[in-house]
Amino acid sequence: MRHSVFIYFILFFIGVSLIGGSVLTTYTQFVEEGPLTEAKTVVIPKGLPLKQTAALLKTEGVITSPAIFILGVRASGNTMNIKAGEYEFPRHASAKMAMDILTAGQTVIRRFIAPEGLTSAQIIESMDLYRGLNGSVDRIPRNGTLLPDTYHYSFGDTKESIVSRMEHAMTRTLAELWEKRNPNIALKTPQEAVIMASVVEKETSRDKERGLIASVFYNRMKQGIRLQSDPTVIYAVTDGRLDLKRRLTYKDLRVPHPYNTYVIYGLPEGPIANPGRASLEAVLNPPETEYLYFVADGTGGHVFAKTYQEHQKNVENWRKIRKRKTAASPSVKKATIPAPAKMPSGLKEKETERETTAELVDDAKSEGESNR
Repeated sequence: MRHSVFIYFILFFIGVSLIGGSVLTTYTQFVEEGPLTEAKTVVIPKGLPLKQTAALLKTEGVITSPAIFILGVRASGNTMNIKAGEYEFPRHASAKMAMDILTAGQTVIRRFIAPEGLTSAQIIESMDLYRGLNGSVDRIPRNGTLLPDTYHYSFGDTKESIVSRMEHAMTRTLAELWEKRNPNIALKTPQEAVIMASVVEKETSRDKERGLIASVFYNRMKQGIRLQSDPTVIYAVTDGRLDLKRRLTYKDLRVPHPYNTYVIYGLPEGPIANPGRASLEAVLNPPETEYLYFVADGTGGHVFAKTYQEHQKNVENWRKIRKRKTAASPSVKKATIPAPAKMPSGLKEKETERETTAELVDDAKSEGESNR
């Protein structure tokens, strides 16, 4: 191989000499530092001829002379080895280095981030924010069928291919975790695990709380108490969009809907979002507790209670904290779920000010709002 490359370069030098050029000068130009002052990413379209590739590199400021680049590629026998794709060229990359990068096919690896707790529609919509993902998704997968995670892709990959990977990842992950579940949990099918995990996912973004919240729901189910989870109400009153931009009202809690857990007993009819692996693990192997209630603690987390009396004390503490915050920042509104188009780099939204998960109806009646 080295012998062949040597022969190519000899022919290259001879050819340049025959047209009156300097062999040493031409080779020096091929290997000397290029004009880039900082690293730059360039997309080489599929099927682009060598001449047009050289012109593109010149236009993008990667190389100085298309002619030198073309001669070098041909002399090294790489005319047919340049691969299409998105490439990053380092600062001062020589024409030879540019050739080596293009022939190695080491394209830029991009990342698509599917945050936990978004609906399938939100995840699909967020794909529009990612450069290099092509095509469209003609179907919106059911909630709970996409596994939130980071997925790597190359420029030109299709959105549908990412969706397919998310679906396969959820299928594999759910099957794996279901086999390792606590057999005593009150779930009959993997689908019920996804439903429960989706509710837990929307209740907290703190890993240490997921299992505790799952235990609250299991304990309430065991005692025949409704789950009374606000995210399920939001899902019901927004037709599954989860984009409510106001606080829930007492009227909202009474909306008849198969997803409203203030009205129905047990789990909602289906998942309200796409839960991540941590929430699935939490609901399949929750800690054993006697908790029946939880309420916001003012720091972005929750405080848990075993009795209604204890819970009421926690609620009063939260009301005091909320009033102090409101007085200090009267113009600050409670955060709502951001639309994917406004979501920075697909980061997960934080529901840091969730007030309660159950039985604040007395306060809701007096104020006309849910104090969750």
